[in-house]
Amino acid sequence: MKKLLPITLLTVAATTATAGAQSLNGIELGLTGGYASGLSGEFFVHAPNVAGPVGVKAGVAYTRAADAINDSSPELPGISGPNDTFGKAKAEGRASESGSHTVVSLDGTYGLGELTPGVDATLYGGGRYGMFRSVADFGSLGSTTYSSNAFGIGAGVMVSYALTGGLSLVGDLGVDHYFKSTIRTDDGNGNTDSIATNDGSYSTFDNTFVRPGTVFKARVGLKTSY
Repeated sequence: MKKLLPITLLTVAATTATAGAQSLNGIELGLTGGYASGLSGEFFVHAPNVAGPVGVKAGVAYTRAADAINDSSPELPGISGPNDTFGKAKAEGRASESGSHTVVSLDGTYGLGELTPGVDATLYGGGRYGMFRSVADFGSLGSTTYSSNAFGIGAGVMVSYALTGGLSLVGDLGVDHYFKSTIRTDDGNGNTDSIATNDGSYSTFDNTFVRPGTVFKARVGLKTSY
């Protein structure tokens, strides 16, 4: 069910956007890149003016996490001794980390119109579904993968500058917030676990697995209108 949810959200959003675009001002496709807790890119589909200045926007964003595992974490399979931490293991070349965030968004938009000649702005806000993953790798000692799917909310503003024809430069500033959710672990040897938010050990895993809480994002790119 969780795997189907992002696909369902995109399908509904795309259908709604397409319907609005066919009867009103046309559909916008955009691609932006920048920073949102790491290097990040987003593809979005926007149907403006579905009902007056109100529209619908759907997007999919992928971020390479700037930080995946808490450096101060002392409780990992490759950590030994009371003074050992993941950060120390990294510094000594005993460990490495990687992580990714994939986010599906569905927003309502409100067009503010043309601010100055060629420049317009659109406010947006709505729901988020984030799929977060981090890996603590200790080489020959093995690795542990942490993952979690979480709902969230977000809002922001897109400002665009018309370049030529239907092509525009677009900037996106916003903030998203994700709620805590079940954390899953996998050691790659068939040993998996799910730690719910009400589990007594949740705080330990929560402090090890770095994933978004409140995220400020800034991206810039291009959009085209049809």
